[in-house]
Amino acid sequence: MVRIKTVRKAVIPVAGNGTRFLPATKAMPKEMLTIVDRPVVQYALDEAREAGIEHVVFVTSRNKQVIEDHFDDTPELVASLEKSGKDDKVSELSELLPAAGSVSFTRQQAPLGLGHAVWCARDLIGDEPFALLLPDMISFGARGCMAGLMELYGEVGGNVVGVEQCAPEEASQYGIVGRGAAVRHGFAVTHMVEKPKAGEAPSNLFLNGRYILQPEVFGHLARQKRGAGNEIQLTDSMLKLSETQPFHAHPYEGRTYDCGSKHGFIEANVAFALARPDIGAAVYESLRDMVLSHEGRIRAA
Repeated sequence: MVRIKTVRKAVIPVAGNGTRFLPATKAMPKEMLTIVDRPVVQYALDEAREAGIEHVVFVTSRNKQVIEDHFDDTPELVASLEKSGKDDKVSELSELLPAAGSVSFTRQQAPLGLGHAVWCARDLIGDEPFALLLPDMISFGARGCMAGLMELYGEVGGNVVGVEQCAPEEASQYGIVGRGAAVRHGFAVTHMVEKPKAGEAPSNLFLNGRYILQPEVFGHLARQKRGAGNEIQLTDSMLKLSETQPFHAHPYEGRTYDCGSKHGFIEANVAFALARPDIGAAVYESLRDMVLSHEGRIRAA
């Protein structure tokens, strides 16, 4: 019986330029844009920790130092909060702070795509399976998507991806998987197609930015030729890996918001705000009034 290796490490790529959010991202990384009162990247780290990940590798680039600072201690701020009697804020900051030595940072010197960003983490991951969380994709539900992937991985090993359903007519916008035999926490993946042509998608199940991959993917990434957008595409190397290793998928029961788009970013802010016991009711009232006041104009448009 083959022993399933424990997934201890995760990669979170944060090297993108965030051009879709200019001018907001001219001097601030897109990963530091906030969903209510936490930066986008914090949600990815929290989800990884919830799933039992022990060490997170951030793949950064130039002008991303503020991300590293965000996950560092701030003794001056803590002292100021303590002096002001804001012990609740001190506790909150303490809970968000990663344990010493549990995060690492490495740089992607050139914008060569997601596949290249993952490859840049190879020496910090080593010969181990690892989780991959795309921080733009934020899980919203009773728990994060990665926890479900870890359960499925513990059952079947190999490689695991997170998926969700989209409208069939929207399948051409995503990476889509084919559905095979069912297992307890998901199903076998028969094939993967990146943005299939209209009417040619094998299902309406799209990749939602959560993965558990075996270290052999690094070898494929090292040899991978540039693909779409003249970048090294992770999906291309996953397809190569699938020729020799099984892939399974976990359908996420919550919802993933694509915070790499303005629409998804705003949706995420609304969803998380409404779920907050401290502000949810007030936000709901404001949104209801705004929708009613704009309804006629929006319908006319």
